[in-house]
Amino acid sequence: MRKWLTLILISVVLVLMACGGGGSEEVDADPTVDPEDERTLTIAVGTDMISFDIHNHTNTSTEAIHVNMFDYLVKRNNDTGEMESGLAETFELVDDTTWEFELFEGVKFHNGDELTSEDVKFSLERVAHDSELLEHTNYMQIEEVEIIDDYTFRIHTENPEPALLNRISRIGSGILPSEYIEENGMDHFLKEPIGTGPFKFVEWERDSKIVFEVYDDYFDGKNEEWDEIVFRVIPENSTRVSELLTGGVDIAVNMPPSDWDRIKETEGVSLAQEDSNRTLMIFVRGTEGYPTEDRKVREALDLAINNEAIVESLLDGSGTPTITRVAPGNFGFNEELYDTYNYDVERAKELLDEAGYPDGFEMTLHSPRGRYLQDAEISEMVAGMLSEIGVTVNVEYMEWSNFVEMRSAGENEDAFLLGLGNSMFDAANALDWYDYDRFEGTLDYYNEEIEDLLFEASRNMDLDERDAQYQKAQELLAEDAAAIVLHQESINIGVNDRVEFVPTMDEMIYVESITRK
Repeated sequence: MRKWLTLILISVVLVLMACGGGGSEEVDADPTVDPEDERTLTIAVGTDMISFDIHNHTNTSTEAIHVNMFDYLVKRNNDTGEMESGLAETFELVDDTTWEFELFEGVKFHNGDELTSEDVKFSLERVAHDSELLEHTNYMQIEEVEIIDDYTFRIHTENPEPALLNRISRIGSGILPSEYIEENGMDHFLKEPIGTGPFKFVEWERDSKIVFEVYDDYFDGKNEEWDEIVFRVIPENSTRVSELLTGGVDIAVNMPPSDWDRIKETEGVSLAQEDSNRTLMIFVRGTEGYPTEDRKVREALDLAINNEAIVESLLDGSGTPTITRVAPGNFGFNEELYDTYNYDVERAKELLDEAGYPDGFEMTLHSPRGRYLQDAEISEMVAGMLSEIGVTVNVEYMEWSNFVEMRSAGENEDAFLLGLGNSMFDAANALDWYDYDRFEGTLDYYNEEIEDLLFEASRNMDLDERDAQYQKAQELLAEDAAAIVLHQESINIGVNDRVEFVPTMDEMIYVESITRK
């Protein structure tokens, strides 16, 4: 076992060196920022933004940028978990299918137009009714937005919707400027986007940088800390680390474990760490004719992977093995399935034999490179572990934009590595990946009992019953090895000492909460 693990770790190091994800090159660390740039906050991100269409992406790293330009009707308090006012000053449940909201008066879009109920209707009904938009499935419960007056409106859902407030506090629920888009068209908006947030758009140079500037007329008060925000797109781990250490950036995401000690020991910078609401998983096809259609094969793959070895060897212990995607702090969390994993290589071999694959089989694993912490290295280690039971894994590494296009088009082969966040903090969002209709043709996983449980829970206004339904669904998913769940990720962000920054579990970068020291 030790000999095998040593060989795997050697291969991981070779891959890491090949893709530029290893330890940083030697640099003269001097994280001092030019005084002329004091009021510019520079943030290094690992991947470029997907789009300014808030309804046509499901990408947390894109949303982490959007939250500084667009506002939500309500927002989740990251300390208490309670819903608070956003653009809506008040909100109340009228009946099981109706919520009433009243907007703050005097909120202005970045072009000076006033926010009204018409903008809310335009925004929410667009994503609720257009099935081509990637966020449609999270909002199709909305039947209509009824305008009462300029600042008062009601959201009507087709059925009881216990998680509505969660839905409208997350990705896809920012409010768009209806008049601006109707006059100029959506294509113009995507080139010259406007929102109501504390910062407004200046420039997007693809694969290089996104630039915002402070919005003087922000309804909740002008940001007094920063005049400008620059998000620099730096895919290579080593380059992001170097930029942090030399003062090129104030904040750098996804710091690799190999550089944690170096960052901690360098004067003028520090490492900010927090549990993420993201779970790293391997999704396999349940499609007829694929080996992974068979539950025994899926279970064998799960049993062959040592989650703890991945966390300890590649993440320096910064992660938690789990067999459910629903993490602590989320509604419906099942504690029995957290901080545990399945591992039994001999039983895995037996199951493959029983399934008719005594000599194993060959499969393709699509893997992003640079999107998640050590994603390429994890895929390589998983391939090594599965080889122990005779399964040959061909890892296809992909740049993030190509990976997203592949998944969106349903062109995935046998399996893909994916880290799923949960900005809703509700099991409804975490478990929607097991909805057969949503992923027909790409995953094709189906379990009638689980489908029924998830459907019932999605409409259940009795929170105790709903919680029990989600917990039961997770137990069945684990028994069925519906997907291979690896671990809950951690957030590891490098920070220049000139700024005060505390990461949050949702992985958003709220510039409003970042201050100069």
